[in-house]
Amino acid sequence: MVISTKPRKAKTCNNPECRASFEPQRLGQKVCSPACALATKGVNADKARKALAEVGRKELRAAKERVKPKGQYMREAQVAINAWVRLRDAALPCVSCGRHHEGQYHAGHYRTVAGSPELRFEPLNIHKQCAPCNNHKSGDIVNYRIELVKRIGAELVEWLEGPHEPKRYTIEDLKTITAEYRAKTRELRSAAA
Repeated sequence: MVISTKPRKAKTCNNPECRASFEPQRLGQKVCSPACALATKGVNADKARKALAEVGRKELRAAKERVKPKGQYMREAQVAINAWVRLRDAALPCVSCGRHHEGQYHAGHYRTVAGSPELRFEPLNIHKQCAPCNNHKSGDIVNYRIELVKRIGAELVEWLEGPHEPKRYTIEDLKTITAEYRAKTRELRSAAA
């Protein structure tokens, strides 16, 4: 059996200083010699780096999205709703102690996330709370409830305290919650500006 090989088509060297005609030895060969390859490396490296960076960022973002655990989506949704709550209640004092101060404010849950995960993203269950009340007084629930009755009414407080169906959030649900509360936060910021 005889294998015929046809001669390769001559190419022009990609090195702008050389531009010699050569017969490529390998598939995809663009320069005539190693010296020309080194000479063109610096010229094309910047273009290649920029192109790879652009493609790389998109691919990296997509790859991160594919391997992101459900817990990360849950945290992102919680961060989005917490930011909205702090902005919604910006003019109000701490729901537990009634103080206005320069310290840090949290988005404190009346019914805790651990105790009532189904109310985790319920806006009626989350209000602006100062860090000392939320962290050191475990939410100061007694005073929280008194203020909550004033803010939303006894009927809604009793609804919060009542039984609720467990919720199983899907990743799509969490993405929707995140997008919804980010949009609401943007609306509040633009209205305040």
